[in-house]
Amino acid sequence: MSEFRVSSSQLESFITQAMVSLGLPPEDAQTVGHLMAEADMQGSDGHGVIRLVPYAKRILAGGMNLKPNIRVVQERTAMALIDGDNGMGHLVMKRATELAIQKAKSSGIAWVGSRLSNHAGPASLYARMALQHDMIGLYFAVGNANHLPPWGGLEMLLSTNPIAAAIPSGKEVPIVLDMATTVAAYGKVKAKAQRGEMMPEGWMIDRQGKPLLDPTKSDEGFLLPIGGYKGYGLSLVVGILAGTLNGAAMGSQVIDFNKDFVSTTNTGQAIAVIDPAAFGDIDEFKQNIDRLIQELRTAERMPGVDRIWLPGEQSHHKRLDHETHGVVLAPGLVKQLNELAAERQIAPLQFL
Repeated sequence: MSEFRVSSSQLESFITQAMVSLGLPPEDAQTVGHLMAEADMQGSDGHGVIRLVPYAKRILAGGMNLKPNIRVVQERTAMALIDGDNGMGHLVMKRATELAIQKAKSSGIAWVGSRLSNHAGPASLYARMALQHDMIGLYFAVGNANHLPPWGGLEMLLSTNPIAAAIPSGKEVPIVLDMATTVAAYGKVKAKAQRGEMMPEGWMIDRQGKPLLDPTKSDEGFLLPIGGYKGYGLSLVVGILAGTLNGAAMGSQVIDFNKDFVSTTNTGQAIAVIDPAAFGDIDEFKQNIDRLIQELRTAERMPGVDRIWLPGEQSHHKRLDHETHGVVLAPGLVKQLNELAAERQIAPLQFL
């Protein structure tokens, strides 16, 4: 088979079983399985089940706490700081997001940061949670490995440091922006390598400044920031807000979790939630978002452009396709997952 398709329920069940076999408590394993499958369902294939084998390596090496005491260590009316106790990032950020939503309901806005967390999947996964409450979600994180030097430098001291924003709408698809501060997230590089594909020019350069196209040689170069020096500045600011502010790793303190499976990563993240109802009528706000979306979509197009897309629309269409036809997994990834299933003595994936 050139490609394999699997249903979201089968994918979630497989991840959950694998996590239980690795020692995660069943309830936590279910949470992680659901969020990881959600990543693949929305098309974030660099942050979904592709991460299961690396997670397993870290867990088996003792680099992650399977029974963490995730707790609030600083708190005021509209903010909190959570210590993740080196637990799974998905568990830490779900807790942080739920707390931010709860606080925003009373204060109108809330900011919750985390330290001693781990990789938690795509940024939009948590920003989108606010949409269920007709709220705006904003997410910031320090990436789990440095792939970006300061502008004009060669030493990689910054990461992809992603940001996400989710804005509720009325009848239209919500606006959901999910982006790295680099031209491409490193997860996309890994996905390209998994599928045996080359990278487009503009994603990475080598240490001589020449285009790097082979994702299997990514260690020989570094990612490029969006917008040149502006992207470098944005990566720095996001890292300070999500990392330094929370007492989490930043700069040379960041652990490369692709190579070091033992050291505590001390990953920093932050979630901000805004309640539009605190500013006025929520239905009127959503109607105005719908109007803005329609204006942008129907704007005059350049020659050869078939459609103007809004942030989040393509992800929405991918979700609809995956709900009908299943999530596509590359043969190389399927091989790794089958090997993991055999090692952990769990049922292998069943394909559509």
